[in-house]
Amino acid sequence: MAWNDPGGRDPWGGGGNNNNSAPPDLDEAFRKLKEKLQGAFGGSGGGGKSGGSGGTGSNLPIFVGLGVLVLVWAWQGLYVLDEQEAGVVLRFGEYHSTLAPGLNWQPPIIDTVFVEVVTEERQYTPSANQIAMLTRDGNIVEVPITVQYNIRDIRDYYLNIRDPDLTLEQATDSAIRHVVGSANLDNVISAGRELLRREVEVRLQSYLDSYGSGIHIIDVTLQEARPPEVVKEAFDDVIAAAQDRERLINQAQAYRSQVLPQSRGTAQRVIENAEAYRGELVARAQGETSRFDQLLREYRLSPAVLRERLYIDAIESVFSSTSKVLIDVEGGNNLLYLPLDRLGSGASSGGGADGQATREIVRETLDQLRNIGTTTPPATTVRPLR
Repeated sequence: MAWNDPGGRDPWGGGGNNNNSAPPDLDEAFRKLKEKLQGAFGGSGGGGKSGGSGGTGSNLPIFVGLGVLVLVWAWQGLYVLDEQEAGVVLRFGEYHSTLAPGLNWQPPIIDTVFVEVVTEERQYTPSANQIAMLTRDGNIVEVPITVQYNIRDIRDYYLNIRDPDLTLEQATDSAIRHVVGSANLDNVISAGRELLRREVEVRLQSYLDSYGSGIHIIDVTLQEARPPEVVKEAFDDVIAAAQDRERLINQAQAYRSQVLPQSRGTAQRVIENAEAYRGELVARAQGETSRFDQLLREYRLSPAVLRERLYIDAIESVFSSTSKVLIDVEGGNNLLYLPLDRLGSGASSGGGADGQATREIVRETLDQLRNIGTTTPPATTVRPLR
């Protein structure tokens, strides 16, 4: 008789109806738990002996394992991207979509996701053996360069080129060598460095765009060019000569800035003086012309009077600058002497009466000449002597 038989007696002396003193029925407890689990996973849930439901209960570990695998698979497809990141999705190896910042879910195994920081500023610097290059005028120079860049299009960055870093390295080397090889040494080491830097940046970006690399060049820095060690002394001499040339050019420009205004001022003064002299000559010529016209009109009215007047004015102008005058009358033996030196000294002491006195002397002299026997005064020859 079994111990758990309801109609039997307890071997330890307990009564059959004393449930409080009976041990727990473990088989029944396991059977109820199994029925509940079967009901939860689609089992029949019918009450029967444990032997009759053993086939359905044996599938429980399989369902539990499948559920765990599904949870793990779904968990692996979750992606959380921040504002600086972007992702590209490949479904069975082909481009499917681009992930935006935030929570994203893609089915694992089916989709492959590549996540990259796209707003981060990255830097590339060539190695030491990549910065030696040849200029257009045949000089060897080392030009260190630094490139700052970021990812502009993550799809192009992952799908269009196989090795983005190698592509950037080769494009940078090609751009810097093309630019430096087209420039002279002076432009590389001094004056044209900024122009070369901009040209390298533009050329490098055009190379990367033609490759469809998805890389954006932020800045290109050209450090100070230096020569190889074997030609450093000659290179220093070249730099010193270039600096001396710049210094002399600056001095010449300063001298030009000082001299040119003075020269312009002198030229302007000469031009103004010439214009003033021209105006004076023109005005004098116009005055002489007007005077001649007036004399011509007077001469037409009275020729004899005007002729005598002109003759007297001419003699007066000659005698005014002569201290002694000898007059020789043609056909006569008399030689007249005019003491103009004394008249001049007397006139100088007498003030402004010298002109009037001279005129009177001239008139008296002419009268004497007429009385001597000359018929025509114009035949008189006057020779001033000093």
